[in-house]
Amino acid sequence: MEQAIVLAASAVGAGLAMIAGLGPGIGEGYCGGKAVEAVGRQPEASGAITKQMIIGDALAETTGLYSLIIALLLMYANPFIGKLG
Repeated sequence: MEQAIVLAASAVGAGLAMIAGLGPGIGEGYCGGKAVEAVGRQPEASGAITKQMIIGDALAETTGLYSLIIALLLMYANPFIGKLG
């Protein structure tokens, strides 16, 4: 019974961790849109704008990757199962 509870809680935790993937998606879309606006206003600065956009997107993507790693750990390498009984 205890193992079933831990597995169910881990599945719920993994699902909640994957909700964190919404944030980077929204942030990267917003960043891309603002970069397009900025290039439209100052085409000569497109190189600098693109560089900053890529750095910002990479930084935002790390939170999604962290949540994916936590979800995978909870589903496949669950550290809580070894603590039972």
